[in-house]
Amino acid sequence: MNDPNPPSYPKLPRNTVQRYKARGTYDYQTIHKIINTTPLLHVSFNTPSPDDPFPAILPMIGFMGSFTNPSASLSEPLDLYLHGYISSRLMRLSDLGTKNKKGEEENEEEEQGLPLTISATHLDGLVLALTPNAHSYNYRSAILHGYATPVLNNEEKLWAMERLTNSVIPDRWKQTRVPPTKAEMMSTQILRVRVVDASAKVRAGEPHDDRKDMGDEEVRRRVWTGVVPTWVQYGEPKGAGGNLVDGVPEYIAEFVRRGNEGGRRDAEEAMRKH
Repeated sequence: MNDPNPPSYPKLPRNTVQRYKARGTYDYQTIHKIINTTPLLHVSFNTPSPDDPFPAILPMIGFMGSFTNPSASLSEPLDLYLHGYISSRLMRLSDLGTKNKKGEEENEEEEQGLPLTISATHLDGLVLALTPNAHSYNYRSAILHGYATPVLNNEEKLWAMERLTNSVIPDRWKQTRVPPTKAEMMSTQILRVRVVDASAKVRAGEPHDDRKDMGDEEVRRRVWTGVVPTWVQYGEPKGAGGNLVDGVPEYIAEFVRRGNEGGRRDAEEAMRKH
């Protein structure tokens, strides 16, 4: 049975879903699952230059997790970890954005960091209706707001690097040349984002046509309606020019099989939901 009151992020004006409110959700499980199953996240941040009014946005790899509680489930509070190069603009700004701010009531110093907005989206289908205005997508999307600070503890940094690598293909970390060299550790930066609020929005099912259009038999006989299921399709792995391993390792082949089967299953399930 689904929990009627699952652990959730606070519902604030900033993260409240305004259009099609019934599609919005704020629970940890839904949001964290979307983040951890999306290959690329998009990270937006403001630049400090007065001559540049536009916020920057970058595609990045990341995951939700807890270093202090590694066994925490997706339904518990988690941090977002992001991977980047030490000298990139975002990483340099995160150093500048870390500041001490005194609490107004308890007079304690609280670490803030660089404000970020992070988005993730799965496209599950093209929804084709009788009229252009009723066309849509089946999708699962999430938006997070939080403060980013650099991970300075080497143990936490290695933990995050392993999790990030395994988020690409499970068990990949231990199948590579590890641990990273000192130069690799120095050139890599990990950001920990303390999430302050988030929301998800999910659309599933068939087209929702107006009653008037559904009553027009001539239009319904002329215009095809339905859903084109959509998912990430992994192709056949090809070895690199310098590869000396015979055949494709089973853990990679299994990832491709399961990824393709799971993506198709999710897209087809989304078509049947209402």
